Amino acid sequence: MRIGLVGYGKGGRFFHAPLISSLPGATFVGVVTRSAERRQQLASEHPHAQAFDTLEQLVAAGVDAVVVSTPLDGRPAVVMQAIELGIAVVSDKPFALDAAQAEAMVLAAEQRNVPLTVYQNRRWDSDYLTLRKLLESGALGQVIRFESSVERYSPTSVGKGSGGGFLRDLGSHLVDQALQLFGPVTRVYAELDYRQPGQVFDNGFFISLTHASGVLSHLSGSCLQNAPRPRFRVSGTGGCYTVEGLDGQEAQALAGLSPATEGERWGSEEHRRWGWFEQGSERERVASERGCWMTFYQRLQTALQGVGPLPVEARDALATTRILDAARLSAEQGEVVVLATSVGHGIKNE
Repeated sequence: MRIGLVGYGKGGRFFHAPLISSLPGATFVGVVTRSAERRQQLASEHPHAQAFDTLEQLVAAGVDAVVVSTPLDGRPAVVMQAIELGIAVVSDKPFALDAAQAEAMVLAAEQRNVPLTVYQNRRWDSDYLTLRKLLESGALGQVIRFESSVERYSPTSVGKGSGGGFLRDLGSHLVDQALQLFGPVTRVYAELDYRQPGQVFDNGFFISLTHASGVLSHLSGSCLQNAPRPRFRVSGTGGCYTVEGLDGQEAQALAGLSPATEGERWGSEEHRRWGWFEQGSERERVASERGCWMTFYQRLQTALQGVGPLPVEARDALATTRILDAARLSAEQGEVVVLATSVGHGIKNE
């Protein structure tokens, strides 16, 4: 399988290129970037990958799929261009600026029968996989509240808009995980954090989701938090699971490592980073599953070979985008937003 990449900023350089180049049976063809600096980085880090000026040039070189990892404001146009060219496409997250834009991409791909998937790589985080295993085993009993948070202190991130704000960017991961674990949402309440006058893009958020299943999800994120909450705290009738810190694959990728360089070390969490199961006075470590972002690309590879589904359905990303739209509306109006249950639903305030 031949894979090309559009964009070689932080996402393309650290979260896509190392995985594509590590994928057995695949060729990392090259990157569309006009930046001289990024072309130099590409030549140094992936000398066998070619730099291209345009998507058309990349497609002409022969690719089975393209990964679009450009800033959000221009990303949907590139995705639509790939769809028009009939090339299977991976969109980075967040998928779109709003649900209307997301739906347009989904419908275009469906009408042209072009595979479209979205890079929700945190479905393969160590902590998330561990939580799924606990839920499937019934160890937590009936889940009552799901708390999911990614908080850090990074003041240089304040007001950055490349991902549409912290809610749109980071929130796309947390909402996607909540929907995967506990199903459709009926009610949304949200608060956004702005620290500077006239700031357009938020630097923190809190979202409360009421799932049709009865579970309540509390999701939060911040780039200005000195004392972060647990990554997960999941409370059920049979006990509670907590885990601190973020899955280690991000740190590995930013350090210039990859599945190819690290082998079995990639995604493995040492025991001091494992989470805890607690019930009353009982408290014990829960061994973490091995994280594996590579699974996304492995499933993309097999899906394009006609075996199995795409790693992330585009309509899952559309559902996430609708929740994020509702969260922004809730924060703007200070009200709970009630979601209709039908597909392609509208939203109303309460």
